[in-house]
Amino acid sequence: MTPALISAAILVGALILFVSERVRHDLIAVMALLACVAVGLVAPDAALNGFGDPAVVAVAAVLIVGRALELTGIAGRVTRVLIPQRASFSVKLAILMGVAALLSGFMNNIAALVITMPLATAIARDSKRQPGATLMPLAFATILGGMTTLIGTPANLILSSVRERELGEPFRFFAMTPVGIAVAGVGLVYLTLIGWRLLPERRSAGEAAARPWRVFEIDNLPADASMRSIVAALRGATTRVLSLVRDRRSLPVDTPRAPGDRLLVLSRVTPEEACRALQLPLHTGTAREEANARMVVAHGSPLVGEGHASVSFLTQGALRVTAAGPRAARLRQPLATLTISTGDQLFVSGRPDDLARFAGRLRLLEIDRSDAPPVDVRAAVATTAIFVGAILVTILGSVPPAISFLGAAALIAGLRLIATSEIYSSVDWSVIVLLAAMIPVGASFETSGAAGMVAQWLGNTLTGAPLVIALATICTATLILSVFLNNVATSIIMGPLAIKVAIVLGIAPDAMLLAVLIGASSDFLTPIGHQNNLLVMGPGGYRFTDYARAGALLSVLVVSVASIVLATLYA
Repeated sequence: MTPALISAAILVGALILFVSERVRHDLIAVMALLACVAVGLVAPDAALNGFGDPAVVAVAAVLIVGRALELTGIAGRVTRVLIPQRASFSVKLAILMGVAALLSGFMNNIAALVITMPLATAIARDSKRQPGATLMPLAFATILGGMTTLIGTPANLILSSVRERELGEPFRFFAMTPVGIAVAGVGLVYLTLIGWRLLPERRSAGEAAARPWRVFEIDNLPADASMRSIVAALRGATTRVLSLVRDRRSLPVDTPRAPGDRLLVLSRVTPEEACRALQLPLHTGTAREEANARMVVAHGSPLVGEGHASVSFLTQGALRVTAAGPRAARLRQPLATLTISTGDQLFVSGRPDDLARFAGRLRLLEIDRSDAPPVDVRAAVATTAIFVGAILVTILGSVPPAISFLGAAALIAGLRLIATSEIYSSVDWSVIVLLAAMIPVGASFETSGAAGMVAQWLGNTLTGAPLVIALATICTATLILSVFLNNVATSIIMGPLAIKVAIVLGIAPDAMLLAVLIGASSDFLTPIGHQNNLLVMGPGGYRFTDYARAGALLSVLVVSVASIVLATLYA
């Protein structure tokens, strides 16, 4: 078997594992790297070169700087000021999505979603609509914004590294901005006028305006009250009894009560209000200086697989879970036996600064909260100045992003604008390992001749086709691949291939690379295509097919606009 076929076989095997979702993506990348070393496609002394690649360093540094900016709270406060209270729902949604897209162009997509998600929920509530009317459009807006600058998403930095390796120079900071803004602009207009209307309203408007459902336990039940009177009192407080809890068992409601029994309830009110309805002491309440936040558990959270008590344990008692989300109601298990899963909603109580400090570390994303997040003005001004300075140095000083943003991260850490514990926890190490392992694998696909064979076939197929059709084909192929793969892995595979196809067709390599850049970030068809899509699935009450309902036409618009703009720029 030739090296090209061996390389292709390893890559296809990795793709199958990626699609299966049975193995962690970073582990698949490491396995593919080791396979390439074993068969001689990658030299042992070059296997770890990916960890020193400037793109990998730049991604880590940008994540640290973006996290520091997020923790100041300034972006969320500015967003609140920009949204007029008396504006219509569509205007509020349009402004929110515009701000989210702008933030996403300069920080991690997830960070932009974290900052704006509570506002999206508030806009839906104020307009007597379901959160589903705002959360998916918001997630799509943050994805669109990531296409507009070099640091908008790790995939952009990877494609810049590919360009430097193949063509001698990386992308300029705003090289993708013309096509990115065109695509994002059309996408935001679509989401404002049409996209959110395609999402189903599964409840009435009046019900949508109500407070969210939560599950919690009530103990210290009145000894002299019958179960019938307790159920009736709770029903008056918009609370339904799910089961009787004895020790760690869930029993039918009509089971004769015993000392120490608790009630598992589903409610729209807080535990304090439910206790008040039963005239019980408010020992479940929170201190006056504490805030309550509804949060969703992100992928990779250390809480996944743990019990609800782990929140208090991991934060040394600074935070505690006061209630669980709707999934607990379906399971009807005592909360002590219920393990946390990705996408679960948790109602968390704690001091505002503790919520801000621990939420990122535990990968808990706010949906809404009872108070406005605090703003550290000194840290906000200093961090913003350093962030803008890093961008200017990159643009005007021709300093590589890896150096400018690594310097920014070091300065932020040196000035203690970010807690020491947050510096390394802000980096998504699974992405770093994925990047570092896949870079040599992608290079072997090219050096073995496999990429050249595929590029020649694509070139022969597209020979004679108009430039706009060739660009649309590459963009669509990348988009489809990104539905199943991490967009970073997609960029590593498609970047070199796009350059070779461009050479075969005799067109500008940048046009093809930018088509790949747009396609790699256009994850609008499924909840698994992008983490932001998955994170809003539970809070928005979406089903798998809802993404295609709103995202299919958006995908067509993105590919069409990108192809037309790039064909015009590089004709």
